[in-house]
Amino acid sequence: MKEQQYLMDLLKENDIVVFACSGGPDSMCLLSLLLNVRKNKKISLICAHINHKQRKESEEEFKFVKKYCEDKNIIFEGTEFTEYKKGNFEANAHQMRKDYFEKIIQKYNANYFMTAHHGDDLIETILMRLVRGSSLNGYMGFSKIEHFSNYSIVRPLITSTKEDILSYNNFNKIPYALDKSNEEDYYTRNRYRHHILPFLKQENKSVHLKFLNYQEKLCRIHEFLVKVVENALTDCVTNDNVHIVEFMEYEEVIQQMMIEKYLYHIYQNDIKEIKEVHVKNILNLIRSFKSNGKISLPLKKVGIKEYNVFRIIEQEKENSYCAKLEDNFKLYNGNEIKKIVQSKEKNNFVIRLNSEEITLPLFVRTRQNGDKIASKNMNGHQKLKDIFIDYKIPEKERNLWPIITDSKNEILWIPGLKKSKFDKEINEKYDIIYKYDISKEKIYVTKK
Repeated sequence: MKEQQYLMDLLKENDIVVFACSGGPDSMCLLSLLLNVRKNKKISLICAHINHKQRKESEEEFKFVKKYCEDKNIIFEGTEFTEYKKGNFEANAHQMRKDYFEKIIQKYNANYFMTAHHGDDLIETILMRLVRGSSLNGYMGFSKIEHFSNYSIVRPLITSTKEDILSYNNFNKIPYALDKSNEEDYYTRNRYRHHILPFLKQENKSVHLKFLNYQEKLCRIHEFLVKVVENALTDCVTNDNVHIVEFMEYEEVIQQMMIEKYLYHIYQNDIKEIKEVHVKNILNLIRSFKSNGKISLPLKKVGIKEYNVFRIIEQEKENSYCAKLEDNFKLYNGNEIKKIVQSKEKNNFVIRLNSEEITLPLFVRTRQNGDKIASKNMNGHQKLKDIFIDYKIPEKERNLWPIITDSKNEILWIPGLKKSKFDKEINEKYDIIYKYDISKEKIYVTKK
């Protein structure tokens, strides 16, 4: 096989190679090729085998691979998976395999991790993702080699078909086990393998090389775009906040890739929960003319647009409170409303009241539908909603902002923002003074 020479050129003296081996024809072919390299170069081989405990034959396959490795003087690392998370079995098993292989790679400080994915696998993967929907990175399928910080993943058989592998095994009398579940149409990949691949190969027996060429071209384009996107993210995102004005200066294709990269950062191992529709909804929200808005996202997260910023937060229940205001009231954000004896301040953080003009006791509460305030030095009433908009208060902050009322629910003060007509000047009569004490550097004083 042509892959033999590729491995001879790739591997150097004293290289350490971890390879996944199920005992099937593909992985046993790869094992044989690696053994041939070891005859000519001093390399260390570590076989990583997983028993998923889903078939009765898997016990025999475990013993078969272990015995074969012992006979060939190959280090054998085998494990069994007995418990799986609820949900998509294929996706969960894939993540568990990935975690286990990473553990073995780190254990031996390997230079390479190799799998027996071949050309047919590449066709199936690309087609499945095209039908299901994915990102540009997903549509590439997988590449022949991927470099990481301390090791590389290599798929030497990507240029061969299943027929090539079986021919090699039969000619060289390589033993292997057959997984009968691959003959069933229950799994998605099997349906593509049994019904789509034969048609494509009938059209062009070298179709796997066409898909490989497609993958390589797409990979080069993707590598270029990734550099552009990384620079754009540096320009547009700080502390997980997407700054919309800067974001909108980029082309739409870059915007989409930025959001995909941003979501990967937020969701990490749970990125599989994100679908194309979620990316589309986020982009629509960011590009809309609405100053504020929100969308629901998987795993109890919410995407929020607040004026010129988009961010993703954990979904939280809207809190509300209503309490009698006496000497001090500690707010949810660490700020305090304090009763004080005197003050020369004339801003919206201090209010002076005459108890004869209001109905005691006072209360501190969150906003209610239809709230209005008779603002100082103004005729009529203002809606609280309009005041929050004027001061660009984020939606999440509005729901918890303190509102000071008397016992008749007359709004006297929106601490830090607006005082009512009941506020008194220093030279007027008053017997109550409250101060809004800010414990963090977040003061809203800029109007829209």
